[in-house]
Amino acid sequence: MICPGGISKEEFLNEYWQKKPILIKNAIPNFISPLSPNELAGLSCEEEFESRIIKGSILKNIWTLENGPFNDNSFKNTPNNEWTLLVQGVDKHVQEIYELIDEFNFIPRWRFDDVMISFASLGGSVGPHYDHYDVFLLQGHGKRKWQISSIDCNPNNYVPNSPLRIMENFEIEKTWVAEPGDIVYIPPGIAHHGESIDSECITLSIGYRSYSANEMLESLELTIDKYNNSYYEDPLWLNSNSSAEIPYSAIEKSHKLLQNSDLPDTFFGCFVTKLDPLDEEKLNEIVAFEDPVVIKESVTYNLHPLSRIAYQFIDKELVVFINGNTLRINDILDDSIIDFCNTRKIKVNDKNKPLAIQFSSLSLLEETHPKI
Repeated sequence: MICPGGISKEEFLNEYWQKKPILIKNAIPNFISPLSPNELAGLSCEEEFESRIIKGSILKNIWTLENGPFNDNSFKNTPNNEWTLLVQGVDKHVQEIYELIDEFNFIPRWRFDDVMISFASLGGSVGPHYDHYDVFLLQGHGKRKWQISSIDCNPNNYVPNSPLRIMENFEIEKTWVAEPGDIVYIPPGIAHHGESIDSECITLSIGYRSYSANEMLESLELTIDKYNNSYYEDPLWLNSNSSAEIPYSAIEKSHKLLQNSDLPDTFFGCFVTKLDPLDEEKLNEIVAFEDPVVIKESVTYNLHPLSRIAYQFIDKELVVFINGNTLRINDILDDSIIDFCNTRKIKVNDKNKPLAIQFSSLSLLEETHPKI
């Protein structure tokens, strides 16, 4: 897990998570970006990655947006300075990035969305903006200046006629410089502006999903309220090893958000593990065209990176949620199931082999390959 210099994880969860931003110096000691600028550019040329190039600066406040996939000519036409490449969902395809998420498992894994990686030239930026989700901004290469503000974070404060949601009025309250291994944490609703102060700057954005009240109502096929702009807020998390568990305190928060305590017991677990349309399409292709792995004893298998898994105790019975559905698992000890959900891996033995076979039959397992 990350090492928040000077504060404990308990203090971070109590004082900062979803409350206020913080710069954590040397959070991951000796960290170096697993991807080089050229490797990131290569990923942006592949169709399975969602990628963007943003050009512009806060000084001129003129911004352009291009969507990938890109090619070699795309990068030949970039200026020397003031441009940024962003690639979404890198964790779902690059093993080192996928494994990096474990550093943040003091936040429930079912809250996690994806890892976006950005490359920025000198002065490169995506402009000052705010989001509704939580994000850890891990510096991987070069230095980035971060400016923070809690002022005028509202939808009426955007640059007009811009392809991006960039704030027109941005009053700086704090300024930090992040170096490799440093992390800037930004809670929902706090504006931030990151600008590269090196010719080559790589930042990894570890993002956590936001759930709007209307998104939840729509999933329940209930009437939405266009005037309800509220978002789900986490309960106070405890620093535990049960990263896949949905505690009842989270269920209560969803009831409070929707002002409805008469919801199906499995609603929240199905909702938070549901895949986004692009990931669901990719997983369906795997199911359709790839054979399930053959399960062998003493071999370790990983849950597929595209998958979202969680569990919940309902009337003292263990319920597992996978990719928006409940999964019935028979004749397996709860401890084996819980361990698999929390670690997202299983080393097969005679006791847990039926569990591995069931997940393999759903095309949800990959064999773990030893590192070279």
